Amino acid sequence: MMTLAEVDALADRAHAGQTDKTGVPYVEHVRAVAAGLAPLGPHLAMAGLLHDIVEDTDWTAARLRAAGIPDRVVDLVEAVTNTPGTDYQEKIRRITRDPEATLVKIADNAHNSRADRSASLPTAQRERLAAKYRAAREVLWAAADPERIATVLRVVNPDLLAELAELAELPEVPAPGDARHRNPSREPDRSPRT
Repeated sequence: MMTLAEVDALADRAHAGQTDKTGVPYVEHVRAVAAGLAPLGPHLAMAGLLHDIVEDTDWTAARLRAAGIPDRVVDLVEAVTNTPGTDYQEKIRRITRDPEATLVKIADNAHNSRADRSASLPTAQRERLAAKYRAAREVLWAAADPERIATVLRVVNPDLLAELAELAELPEVPAPGDARHRNPSREPDRSPRT
């Protein structure tokens, strides 16, 4: 079985020369996704590093298995890989059948939703992507444990913690040391009863 460091090196080689829509080396995206999943276990972190490898490179699921990637990690990669001709929302609903694949997609969505990743895009494209990712979050978050989602968001995109609290009807989950996410309106009523 490959180590997390070996999987990172594989992702680095596989995505070499690729950039995202803003010109940043693509491997930075998969590393950010993996970082958000790392607190949930090494298999999820590996899946984060490899989540776009089948879709965006010449690597196949069979090749990943032959390279020593654990079967469960490859299963997660396949679960989040786009299938040509599949509607995006249909894909999101399909992913939610697997709780761990859901977490991988949540981390991917959270990183794609960062304001700093879309700031340089044309306004119309930025707004279209924001709406697409928001609609996906509603489906993904409904299928996952809010605490696990918050674990991912704290690392990948803390700005989404307030949205999670609202959708999950939970007290806002602050990022470590971040008082701005505190929501006094959701604290228990401590007024004297008469």
